[in-house]
Amino acid sequence: MTNTRTVLEVRGLDVEYVTADLPVRACADVSFTLGRGEILGVAGESGSGKSTLITALTRLQRPPAVTTAGEILFHGRDGAPPVDLAALDARELRRYRWTAVSIVMQSAMDALNPVMRIGAQFADALRAHDKALDKRAAWVRAAELLAMVGISGDRVRDYPHQLSGGMRQRAAIALALACRPQLVVMDEPTTAVDVVMQRQILAQVLRLRRELGFAVVFVTHDLSLLLELADRIAVMYAGRIVELGSAAELYRAPRHPYTQGLRDSFPPLHAPLRPLSGIPGSPPDLRRPPSGCAFHPRCARRIEGCDARLPLLEAVGDGHQAACLFNTREGAGR
Repeated sequence: MTNTRTVLEVRGLDVEYVTADLPVRACADVSFTLGRGEILGVAGESGSGKSTLITALTRLQRPPAVTTAGEILFHGRDGAPPVDLAALDARELRRYRWTAVSIVMQSAMDALNPVMRIGAQFADALRAHDKALDKRAAWVRAAELLAMVGISGDRVRDYPHQLSGGMRQRAAIALALACRPQLVVMDEPTTAVDVVMQRQILAQVLRLRRELGFAVVFVTHDLSLLLELADRIAVMYAGRIVELGSAAELYRAPRHPYTQGLRDSFPPLHAPLRPLSGIPGSPPDLRRPPSGCAFHPRCARRIEGCDARLPLLEAVGDGHQAACLFNTREGAGR
């Protein structure tokens, strides 16, 4: 029997980029669950594996990227057994795209067709998944969807270049919600807009999530943003999840030094002035990752064994996991 409170389970997901030299393992043994209506944030520096993870989840990856292991189990609302999205062929995937799982790209101008009116793009998506919907009704629905994200419905006849950057991004969100999916994956959807518009978009995402009940995987390099938005946060480094827990726990007491470095690299709004501390060094070359913990060359808390033993993601509190030897009994006494 399927778990009615879970919409997605990822188990042991490995993704590699096959090259003529050495394969690049961009996601390694990634596992997590996502509850219905939950927002899971995925944070990390460039090259940590965030974008590879979401293209694998949505099956949008292209060669040389290959999913080499693991399961992506989608749980529908109908109580049927979960479906492994990683095992579906292109034809079977069409049943789930947009109606079950949809995506909001980082740049709406790249995602929207520049030579089609906004309404026509909405109508195409709507009619592809509802054969009984006629063209007129699809355009009416497109206007309603735009209004849902704060854009006047009469803008359905505009082309993407006639909308501002914030309006295009909100239109992309409305398009992702057109067929009422249960899961929406968002790939840094506020990167290309200013801070004021970013806040407006995030407020609308939270409002729509409450009204429609969809779950979100929200990917960004900005941990401070996720601390406000997400219910739980997965921090990735060198293709692995190194910490996973509630946003409050990761802010109050991060248990991985990389998470602490990300948290301490942005200034608090209300606190005494203090020097900001960054993370020294650079992310590793995934063609030749360091032995043991991939973060140990940059870590100020490394202990004996960090350069030889790969730490596993283990419980460090209620619903809180971290992959760090410092959290083990061996490390705690040092």
